[in-house]
Amino acid sequence: MSNTECDVAVVGCGPTGATLANLLALSGVQVAVFERSEALYPLPRAVHFDDECMRLFQTLGISDALSERVRVNPGMRFVDDAGTLLLDWPRPQQPGPQGWHASYRLHQPDLEQLLRQTLDTAPYATLHSGQAVTAIEQTPDRVSLDVTDTRTGRASRRVARYAVGCDGAHSTVREAMGAGYHDLGFAERWLVVDLLLKRERPDLGDHTLQYCNPDYPATYCRNPGKRRRWEFRLDRDEGDADATAPAALWTRLSRWVSTRDADIERAAVYTFRSALATQWQTSRLLLAGDAAHLTPPFMGQGMCAGLRDAANLAWKLAHCVADDAAQPLLATYEAERAPHARAYIDTAMRLGGLINAADQDGALELAESGSRTLASLSRRLGGVPENTHPTVGQLMPQPILADGRRLDDAVGYAPALLTREAVPGAHAHNDIAVFDGDTHPDIGGALDTLGVHAVRVRPDRYASEVACDAETVKQWLR
Repeated sequence: MSNTECDVAVVGCGPTGATLANLLALSGVQVAVFERSEALYPLPRAVHFDDECMRLFQTLGISDALSERVRVNPGMRFVDDAGTLLLDWPRPQQPGPQGWHASYRLHQPDLEQLLRQTLDTAPYATLHSGQAVTAIEQTPDRVSLDVTDTRTGRASRRVARYAVGCDGAHSTVREAMGAGYHDLGFAERWLVVDLLLKRERPDLGDHTLQYCNPDYPATYCRNPGKRRRWEFRLDRDEGDADATAPAALWTRLSRWVSTRDADIERAAVYTFRSALATQWQTSRLLLAGDAAHLTPPFMGQGMCAGLRDAANLAWKLAHCVADDAAQPLLATYEAERAPHARAYIDTAMRLGGLINAADQDGALELAESGSRTLASLSRRLGGVPENTHPTVGQLMPQPILADGRRLDDAVGYAPALLTREAVPGAHAHNDIAVFDGDTHPDIGGALDTLGVHAVRVRPDRYASEVACDAETVKQWLR
């Protein structure tokens, strides 16, 4: 298969890479995915995603199937050794403005299986499993990838117009770009233990619990079905082998469970880090997911950030594949996503500081409300001029249409124009779907909440432009 051509090569088929490839395929882009592993990794890793991500899975057509395999998360509580509540982060138990619940717990292999099934049936996508990308070169008009079959050792060269590294913290693509990481200052070794309960233990609770302690901080996660997770910060002199020895694991877990209650499914030591890649793009090479940023897990936003990368990047790449003159659009990718990801990383670091300190004053500062309740976070994209309407660069809500469908089911992975009033002839514009509040009352309500007459929504569901009067909408359509 030497000299195989495609529009975009995606290196890595984790959630970020598989989502990016699926979105590109939806956009009619020929995409090849190269994944080092031969089979899907069967054990738990990421355990959380949010409503923005579920909205993305809706676009890919897997949200209904995924809903049957996840658990709606009631929230997170930070407590000290005495059980005193330091900070509460409740998550609504009904669908919110995005059309989905605010927080979900998952078993990552369930998600990856659905993403790969979708990729397998996509007409413009090909997944190459057991294919390790070992070297990358680029010229002004193409990218060449040296690929080795991990089963046979056979080498080949593949050619694409663009390549995106979704290949994790030790990214081959980032290395080929000559990029490194900006260290943002957080580095701690934590032991992660996943268990399968043998019997019901409702006393463990459904909330995520952060046990704040300067000496022995820990986390408990209520995951789908019989799965439960505990995380423990390790001392600097504690070795991985000692920490993961069965006797040591059960000693740590003895406060909550014993061998009578559960079996250990997986135990691993991670270094939780905070970092941003020094650059996210070099000509035709780009980064997404952990290759571009690393965050401590205390907000559950690591995988979410990678999925946002995919949603932001796919439609821009599709424009560039269609027209090389659109390449300057790719410069907006890092400009928008890096500050957005950094805002979540900074908050996760502050939450990590609370877990490590049991600091009541720090909890109040984090809440930013004078109470001990943390509100759900919504960040604006980077690169938006300061004098721009505050709606621009914000994630838009997903109204319900008059026929009962969610908005995205009618739009697909494409732009849309939402306007308060019907505009004669608007639906004749084939380059953008137009929905008005006269026909769909929920759209009028959403625009009232935003305080605008109309909004242009990008394929990634962020606002690109707003209008405060009907005349501006007519000018757009002209």
